Amino acid sequence: MLDRDTVNHVAQLAYLALDDEESSEMRLQLAQILDLFESLSLLQTDQVEPTARVIPLELPLRDDEVKPSLSQDQVLQNAPRIEDGHIVVPAVLTDS
Repeated sequence: MLDRDTVNHVAQLAYLALDDEESSEMRLQLAQILDLFESLSLLQTDQVEPTARVIPLELPLRDDEVKPSLSQDQVLQNAPRIEDGHIVVPAVLTDS
């Protein structure tokens, strides 16, 4: 069984604030998930080659064709804020 500190650490990594009741429920759910993964270790996979997908998949690709594009002035016309010829957007990353 997972201890409360481990559950709180995982919650913190996921930016979740859990109260005591939620932490207890999450502890049980995470333990069940880990038990399911543990059961996978019992499977005989020695003869199975590693793969990224179980069925072959080929993506249809189109030929690259040079086409006219928008000029920088045309693109910047729709920008809400411009500095030195670049579009300025709000920061989305934090230092945490």
